[in-house]
Amino acid sequence: MGRHIAGQLVRSGTSPAPNYEEACAAESRADFSHKLSICLKELRESRCWIRLIIKTEMLPEHRMGELLDECNQLCNIIGQSIVTTKQNKKRAAAAATSAGSL
Repeated sequence: MGRHIAGQLVRSGTSPAPNYEEACAAESRADFSHKLSICLKELRESRCWIRLIIKTEMLPEHRMGELLDECNQLCNIIGQSIVTTKQNKKRAAAAATSAGSL
C-alpha cells in the first residue's frame, strides 16, 4: 500500500509545476484559468495523499508537516489566482458590454 500511495503522491506532486508553467503560456484568459484549475486539482490530490500518510502514520508528522503546510499555501495561492482571474474576466465582459452600448 505504501508504494501505491508513494507513486500517487509522486504523480500528483510533480504535476502542479508544469501545469503552472503551461498556465503562464496560456493563449487566453479561459485557457489560463483552466490550466490553473488543473494545477489546483493536482495540489488538492497531493494534499489528500499527504494527509493520509500522516493519519495512517506511514511517516511521522514532523517529516510531513512542513510539506502539508506548503501544499496548503500553494492551494490557497492558486485558488485565489483562479478567483481573481474569473473576477477580471467578468469585469472585462461588463466593460465591453458597457462600451458597446454607448
